[in-house]
Amino acid sequence: MKTIDRSALMRDTRQIGIRLGMQCNKTLEREGITGGQAQILLYILRHPAAGVSLTALHQASGFSMASISGQVKHLREKGYVRAESCAEDDRRKILYATEKSRRLQEFLDQALQTTQQQLYRDFTEEELGTLERLQKKMLQNLSDCSEARPKEESQP
Repeated sequence: MKTIDRSALMRDTRQIGIRLGMQCNKTLEREGITGGQAQILLYILRHPAAGVSLTALHQASGFSMASISGQVKHLREKGYVRAESCAEDDRRKILYATEKSRRLQEFLDQALQTTQQQLYRDFTEEELGTLERLQKKMLQNLSDCSEARPKEESQP
């Protein structure tokens, strides 16, 4: 049986993420936004009535709160997102899409679909199912590891 080079698997996984980010940024550069900003904007666009809090964006995306705040700041500066104070808590802001971002939604959806088609070209549905299952397993392993670490560090 062939020995699997786990270091190469990790490098390849990292390269996929890097190249995917670069491809997204290249596709979106005409609008002056990044792939991360586009993900956030699409999430906000898909929740038009209630708006979206920074916490909800953080939980949905997995990005840090600092990263989310910075991305949202850029989107606000570019006129894609507006913030309103929450009725229950003035310190909390609720984000809404602007008309400018609604005009951009079709382009963003198409860019996402094109990137997905390119990334998963020549994959069978069975292979995609296996990939999905394995990715979820890896994410769970990393989640388990990060949850276990503080307990281990606090023991004498």
